[in-house]
Amino acid sequence: MHAVEVPGIVVLSGNDGQQGVRLMDFEQVAQWLRESQRAVAFTGAGISTESGIPDFRSPGGVWARNKPVYYDEFLANAESRQEYWRQKSEAHVDFAGSVPNVGHGVLASWEQNRILQGVITQNIDGLHQDAGSRRVIELHGTARFVDCLSCARRYEVDQMVERFQATGNPPTCDDCGGITKHATISFGQQLQPQIVDEATSLSRSADVMLAIGSSLVVEPAASLPRIAQAAGARLVILNRDETPLDHLADQVIRRSIGESLREINKILGT
Repeated sequence: MHAVEVPGIVVLSGNDGQQGVRLMDFEQVAQWLRESQRAVAFTGAGISTESGIPDFRSPGGVWARNKPVYYDEFLANAESRQEYWRQKSEAHVDFAGSVPNVGHGVLASWEQNRILQGVITQNIDGLHQDAGSRRVIELHGTARFVDCLSCARRYEVDQMVERFQATGNPPTCDDCGGITKHATISFGQQLQPQIVDEATSLSRSADVMLAIGSSLVVEPAASLPRIAQAAGARLVILNRDETPLDHLADQVIRRSIGESLREINKILGT
């Protein structure tokens, strides 16, 4: 095992390339959380891969197998809507059977114990809420529902996917006949301004920002940890791979997210 210098910590790397973190690094993060009044978690796809949900951008993920349907294409023609619903129905299989993992559970318990103010997430799977988190800001929407783009009626996703699978046609709204779409942000679609404002405000108020399972490259979401640090927060990055913000972080941990959060939680004693 040899030491690899990373700003903020020393990451220990074994001969097999598996990286670990010394207990003292977990203790440092736990100490910051104990002292914190306004800790915030920012999560990406990496926290949900341990629940069996593929990282869409990784090899073998949805975007490696399919060309994404952009929002303007979805609105413009029926063929694009057909392809969109085909892709979403395929991805629905991964979401439908997933359950929260230990990482989701730890973050929920920290909120309940007033260690964490809330979670800002890039994920659309709803697993933070299933684990018990109450304040969850979903930057990219939710895959749990389908909305009518004309009258805003909301449907449970299961029934709409079943309708598509049964007929092969994108479902339309029962009330107005309008186009329906998953309540998620598509490529080329603007994030909801009020959601971005809420996430930005929470980030600016943070005194500790935990960036968990995110590559920190998808904007504008990826700027939130930087905004938090610029406002005075300590930045802790917990991710399998390097990120563009590692050099700014106070701590960088490259290890299983669930295991790492569980170890920090043990030290906190919650």
